[in-house]
Amino acid sequence: MTDTIATGSPTDRWDPSALGSSETTTALVHLYRGEVSRSNTWRMRLDATTNWAVVTTGIALSFAFGTAQSTPVVILIVTLLALLFLFIEARRYRYYELWTHRVRLLETNFYSSLLSPAYRVSPDWAERVVDSLQRPRFPIGLLEALGRRYRRTYALLLLILALSWVLKLIIHPTAVTGWSEFLQRAAIGPFSGWVVLAVGVIFNGLLLALGLLTVGLRRSEAEVLGEAPRFYRRLFARLRAATREALEVDLAGLKPTSWRDGRKQMVFIISDAVEEVAKPLLEQLDRGVTQIRGVGMYSGEEHGILMCVVRAQEVPELRRLVHEQDPDAFVVVTGAQDVRGEGFRPLEA
Repeated sequence: MTDTIATGSPTDRWDPSALGSSETTTALVHLYRGEVSRSNTWRMRLDATTNWAVVTTGIALSFAFGTAQSTPVVILIVTLLALLFLFIEARRYRYYELWTHRVRLLETNFYSSLLSPAYRVSPDWAERVVDSLQRPRFPIGLLEALGRRYRRTYALLLLILALSWVLKLIIHPTAVTGWSEFLQRAAIGPFSGWVVLAVGVIFNGLLLALGLLTVGLRRSEAEVLGEAPRFYRRLFARLRAATREALEVDLAGLKPTSWRDGRKQMVFIISDAVEEVAKPLLEQLDRGVTQIRGVGMYSGEEHGILMCVVRAQEVPELRRLVHEQDPDAFVVVTGAQDVRGEGFRPLEA
């Protein structure tokens, strides 16, 4: 054995080609089975947390409406417990996404290439798997996890609790006769009914904002993410156009940058199918596209070049749209320091 190998220098690395294809395939199959098992385990933990919230809510409502003398405070306590369950479930969801992220990398690249040799796999999928194994990191942030679990499970649950609290105050111990009596029943100890009601409105308003402002966070590559129906997308596009024309305000720009990645990216797309590529960028991504004509210095052939500016969070969707139209397209993404104009910051004189 040479000194280089004995000292463990960077050249002393395991070469996967040293194994036969059958051994490599077997190893990847076992890795896939292990990751599927771990993702299923955390999926069941997610369901367990949801069951805690549902069962606790059911017991609390049964107690609150069991008798006219039962206190409505129990509903507020269970609301705080539901918030705690939401946080626990979001934390577990991030772990679930970690394991499922690896599963999807293997499914969409290794298994897809086995079943369809013509399928174009991601050139860096193996490096991404290795990076996730050596330096595990959550694929999504806590805000995205909280928003997604809130929208899918806890929004209706917390809404039921809020409406149940209001209904309890209205009907027990007798039907309420006026607004002042309602506020009197809403009071808790030293806190007046106005204070309790205001805290409730702010609490549910913040949760609603969490659900709405995290809709655009789609870093997840593991779970199935449905798209909004075309009717709603067309409706929003028309509403956005109307507000731009009437109020000179772009609805897409109202989302606080602290809730999303506000960085701007300039994208150059070199393709021989520029019209096919530009169409989904204009219609689905709703971004302006500029065509530039260029000539390859090596081949001397003319190619179409599309220039587009998007937000950083829109880059994965742009790549997907480009790949669907032209898998051979050459895409360059670079940072843009300052972007002004329609859809971004206003152009100041």
